[in-house]
Amino acid sequence: MKKTLAATLVATTALSGAALADAHSGKFTIGITQNNVGVDSYQTTYEKAFIEAAAANDMVETVVLDAGGDVARQIAQMEDLIQQEVDAIIIWPTNGEAVIPAVRKAHSADIPVIVTNSNIAEAGFDFVASFSGPDNITQGSRSAEIMCDKFKDMGIENEARVVQISGQPGYTTAIERAKGFEDRLPEVCPNVTLVETQPGDWNREKSQQVMEAFLVKYDDIDGVYAGDDNMGVGALNAAKAAGRAGDIIFVGATNFSVGYEAMAAGDYWGSIYQSPVDDAEAALQTAIDVLSGKDVPFLNYFDTPKITQDNMGEFSKPVF
Repeated sequence: MKKTLAATLVATTALSGAALADAHSGKFTIGITQNNVGVDSYQTTYEKAFIEAAAANDMVETVVLDAGGDVARQIAQMEDLIQQEVDAIIIWPTNGEAVIPAVRKAHSADIPVIVTNSNIAEAGFDFVASFSGPDNITQGSRSAEIMCDKFKDMGIENEARVVQISGQPGYTTAIERAKGFEDRLPEVCPNVTLVETQPGDWNREKSQQVMEAFLVKYDDIDGVYAGDDNMGVGALNAAKAAGRAGDIIFVGATNFSVGYEAMAAGDYWGSIYQSPVDDAEAALQTAIDVLSGKDVPFLNYFDTPKITQDNMGEFSKPVF
């Protein structure tokens, strides 16, 4: 049901085909170094969509790399793409701070850098042509609103206690989703208490262990906020095993298929709808637009709406 950017991608590049052919022997070469394709189904689906979008575009050649979650490896991949003299580089940062020197080096080599999905730290913004991806702070803020609205429906907005399972430490998406939630929650539900935050590292098993520890430590937990549904379902599994899932409202910040299924089963309340296909196609289109000399905003966000048990029928089940 969610509209992707495939049609826009083909139409836009077709209009400028002759000019691109003259300037670049018929094609742009765009390199991408991704964070960690094997860590979750979102990144796996993103890579597949990126490759398909590039293959469908006669004006693009790509060099597709994956850092495997290793900062040093990603920096080496950036060096390799610079040496190959690609026309543009798309980077999904493994660490928003650590990759800045490599991004600066690409900028110095007159290779535009597009950051995808998770932005780099602000100190590197001068070396980036554009960021393409979701507004992670807004996602965290909307998750807080989802949780607060549910607490109000239940009549516990003046006493509820919440724990948070955040993403990988140092990872910009994790930092921003946590900030959005932590800033917004006291604005909409000032009497709700966020009692503790622990990282789940985007990993379901790790998040289940974190939640097991929370359940031992706290007799009273009314809500769990997780940085994505993969972690949120890990927390849900721990609560189910402890016989406490029915007492807790679970809210995520990126809706995975397992989260969608848990919502349909009535076990998981809500999340934020984000398509990895849209994400991948937006990054490729942003790189093409930058190379074509178009006016591209620095923060090139795509929308990520709220999804709950109440409105999930308006959305297709995620493919990841």
